[in-house]
This record gives sequence, C-alpha cells and structure tokens, in this order.
Amino acid sequence: MARPTPAGPGGPGQTEERAKSKQLGALKALLPFLRPYRMLVFGAIAALVVTAVISLTLPLAVRRVVDNFYTKDAYTLDLYFAAALGIAGLLAIGTGLRYALVTRLGERVVADIRKAIFDRVIGMSPAFYEKVMTGEVLSRITTDTTLILSVIGSSVSIALRNLLIFIGGLALMLLTSAKLTGLVLLIVPAVIVPILVLGRRLRVLSRENQDWIAASSGNASEALSAVQTVQAFTHEKASRKQFSDVTELSFDAARRRVTTRAVMTVIVIFLVFAGIVGVLWVGARDVRAEEMTQGALVQFVIYAVMVAGGVAALSEIWGELQRAAGATERLVELLDTQDAVKDPEHALVLPQPVAGRLSFEDVTFAYPSRPETKALDRVNLSIEPGETVAFVGPSGAGKTTIIQMLLRFYDPASGRILIDGIDLAALRRDDFRQSVALVPQDPVIFAASARENIRFGRPDATDAEIEDAARAAAAHDFIAALPKGYDAYLGERGVMLSGGQKQRIAIARAILRDAPVLLLDEATSALDAESERAVQEAVDRLSQGRTTLIVAHRLATVKKADRIVVMDEGRVVATGAHDRLVSEGGLYARLAKLQFTEGMAAE
Repeated sequence: MARPTPAGPGGPGQTEERAKSKQLGALKALLPFLRPYRMLVFGAIAALVVTAVISLTLPLAVRRVVDNFYTKDAYTLDLYFAAALGIAGLLAIGTGLRYALVTRLGERVVADIRKAIFDRVIGMSPAFYEKVMTGEVLSRITTDTTLILSVIGSSVSIALRNLLIFIGGLALMLLTSAKLTGLVLLIVPAVIVPILVLGRRLRVLSRENQDWIAASSGNASEALSAVQTVQAFTHEKASRKQFSDVTELSFDAARRRVTTRAVMTVIVIFLVFAGIVGVLWVGARDVRAEEMTQGALVQFVIYAVMVAGGVAALSEIWGELQRAAGATERLVELLDTQDAVKDPEHALVLPQPVAGRLSFEDVTFAYPSRPETKALDRVNLSIEPGETVAFVGPSGAGKTTIIQMLLRFYDPASGRILIDGIDLAALRRDDFRQSVALVPQDPVIFAASARENIRFGRPDATDAEIEDAARAAAAHDFIAALPKGYDAYLGERGVMLSGGQKQRIAIARAILRDAPVLLLDEATSALDAESERAVQEAVDRLSQGRTTLIVAHRLATVKKADRIVVMDEGRVVATGAHDRLVSEGGLYARLAKLQFTEGMAAE
C-alpha cells in the first residue's frame, strides 16, 4: 500500500522533493538570528578554542610525568603533577564557561526564532490555513525549534571542539611519531566513506521523520479541538485509529532513521578503535626496541584516543546536524511563505473620523480551496454611512464571504472593495480593521477571564467600560453569577459557557470596540428569546450612527434593517425593504415563508 505523504506549506507531495534538496547549508539560515549576539558567539568560540588547546596540552604533561616517574629528582616530578592538575583545573573552568555561553546563546536564538515564526503566522491570511494544519505549525514552533536548540546549544559547540581536537591531535601525533601517525591515517578513508554514504540516507530519513511528527501533531490538534463533536458522534475509535496510524508511520520513519544512524556509529567506532589497537601493537614493539620512550607512546595513545573520540563524536553529531538542517528548512519555509494577502509597500492612510461608506465594485471571488466555485460573482453594492444592511439567502449564497472580504481576509479575483472611497488593497490591514468590529457566527472565547475576553475588543479599556459593554450585551448578570465574577476563568474555547453566553461575550467585545463599522454574522443565532430581545436592543443602540452589516435569519433582525440584500449563488438577486421584497415574491418571499413563519406567528 502506498505510504501517504504529509502536507506542508509547499502542498501535498512536496516532502520527498524537499528532503532531497536539503543540505547542511540550510543551517546558514540561522545566521541572521545569531548576528545580534556576536559578542556571545565570539565568547563561546574563544572558550571553545581555549578548552581545546588545554585538552591538547594535557597529554604533554602526562608524557613528562611518565618519562620522569623513576627520576631521582622528586621536586621535578611534583612540578609535573602540579602542572597536570593546574591544566585540569583550567580545562574544567573553560568547559563550564563554554557550556554557559553556548547554552545561553542557543536559548536566546531559539526564543527569537519562535517569536519570528509566531509573528509571521499570526498575520497570515485564512488562505494559508486552508492548506496547512494549525497543529503542523505548532509542531514546527516547538519540535523543530527544540532540534535547533540542541544543535546551537550543544551539537555545534561539541562538533567544533572535536574538530579542533581532531586537527590539533593529528598534528601532535605527527610530531610525536610520524610512523605511527601514518598508520593511523590509513584508516581515515575507511571511516569517512560510511559517514558520507549513510549520512545522505540519514538526511532523507530525518526530514521524513519530522514531517510525520508534524502530521501527527496536526491530527491530534484537530481531534482535540473538536473533542465534543468527536464524542457526540462516537468517533473516538476512528479518531484513535487515525492518530495511531499516523503516529506509527512517524515511529516507522524514526526507527529507520535510528537504525541507519546506529549502523553508521557501529562501523565508524569499530574501524577507528581497530586501527588504534593495530597502531598500539606497532608502538609497543618500538618501545621494546627503544625507538621511542614510554612517555612518548603514552602521549601518542592519548592523542590517538582523543582523535578517535573526536571522529566518533563528529559521526554522532553529523546526524544531529542533518536533523537540525531539516528543521531549519521547515522553519524557513514558514518565514518565507508568501501570503496571498499583502499590505501595500506605500499604504494610504484612512481619513479620520471614518464615515463607514462601503462599496463593492464588480467583485468576483472564489476560495483557494474551491477555485472552481465562485463564492461571489460580480457583486456590485454600495452601503451608505450609518446604514444597516441585512444579508439573507440560502447556505452558501456568499453572505459570510461578504463579511470576510470586508475584513480583507481574502482579496477579490477581480473588482474592488472600498471604504470611504479608498480601496482596501491600498490600506494596511491593521489600519482599517481598527474601524471594524466583528461578531462571528462561531464566537471565539479565549482561555482567560471573562474580563480579559471582553477587553480583547479594546485592550486599553477600563474595568468600568468592560462592565458597561457587558450590560449592553445582556452578559453582566451571568458573568456576575460566576464564582469569581469578571475574573472567572472561562476555560479553553469557553467550555464553561453555553452557546448563548459565548455569543453575548462576543457581542460585548464588539460593543467595547466602539467601531464605526459593525459586522454581525448570525450574532443572535444561539440566544434564547429573552436574551435575544435584550441583545437586539443593544445592537439597535450600537448600530445608531454606525454602518452595520447583518447576516441573519431571524425576522426581528432582518425587518429592522434599512435595507435587505438577498443573495443566491454568490450574486445579489434583490435588494429592498422587507415588505416590498415579500410583495415581489421570488427567493426572499420563499425564505420568509420557510424561515420566518415562527417569527411572524410570534409577533
């Protein structure tokens, strides 16, 4: 059976291509994050070089101790022992300093990378999230940055130290015994070949492993964020199996990566130490033939062990660097992802105060995930400042799309959308959105207190203003009844609240924002009759002097609008007041008969 391919920003099926193109050069992308901390980098490198030099000096002291062990001059012997102890002390201090500097550097850089990634993805338009699962983005921010932390805070430092020891040790081995060093060098090609061959395979497997980890996280995030729906439809077993399958594929990729790395380690270490044993045998014969001293042999052995250890460590770290290079590529993909919606380089400034005149000029749009279906088809619409316009129509008619286009979550394929005569595409999004308040169909409640959830509408609002907004949204009474009142924690996604309570919190948030343009997307759909009446009164007060767009099915809401816009299949098919549209027959009259009967009877 064909193995499914996890998706990324490049889209499905891109994983294999990205894996093949990955090189250690991808780690160069970390340089911009390292530059602000040059002094820390230089300090870490200096400590690293000093400890490497000290490490290479230690065998020289050991040689002197061994060669003078039977000397009659006890003072000289004591001096050599004291020197060896002093060198060990300097090595300990230098190693501790190197660890502190490198670890701090790694933590600082990774913190900056995480912030840069979050800063990037939090501003991406919804089109980005149609292709990439939120869980995968979170996996990159957590798992991939952890790999980079391991490399910057440990692996790179250890690799450079072992590289210096390898080069320095090899040079000192040559000075100690050119003959024995020549024998050692004969095994170097045998060590390098498996590192290069198996390292290439390890690189591909490392990227595949990280992709599956991201896919697993995305799957879990999606299921857990909708856990009530999963349980309500008794989908636990299927969800468990789906997560298990993806996790097993991740494990399978990890198993193959670990096996490859283990085989490479076994081959390298065996070849290195087999060579050392052979060299020692030759060296021992030279000592017996008095061609070299015992101290020189001990010095050579120590250098040989240091060089061998350096090679073994480099082979271990090679795999870590491969994984970090893959992680860096994945993070750079996020940082370099081009958003479908962009702010202009030289943005215009929206004149203040904002009047709220809105215009759609021949707007056509299709969602990126459904390019063959037009969500809006040549829509022309003008809304005057302070006008309240209700949008009605069957599901999929394009009502909510109107709201999303006004917030510039998407750009039209053709046509223009204007606010106060200025094209939205000519303005910074965070500029004109300051003038818009939204009550979405599915209100978002954050894992914070009731007070902070309402304050989300205007961060500088006072507690008194928050409570006034809650009263206006008929939310004060139920908030005050919570165990800690406005300071009550509402739980993730507002699990402690009913649907109607969530909606009233969202309405209070919009009231607090006090924006000249108000967008209500089924704002009262989850309210009971009494709460709806209270909220409708609040909305009526709030809409006074504001441009208000309402997507609604309730008769009371629609009838009070200055104008009703009837939509069907992305087109505006009729506009006018309630009574006139009913008298004309057509789609609105049918919707009124079907959807508003209970409302008419109630009146």
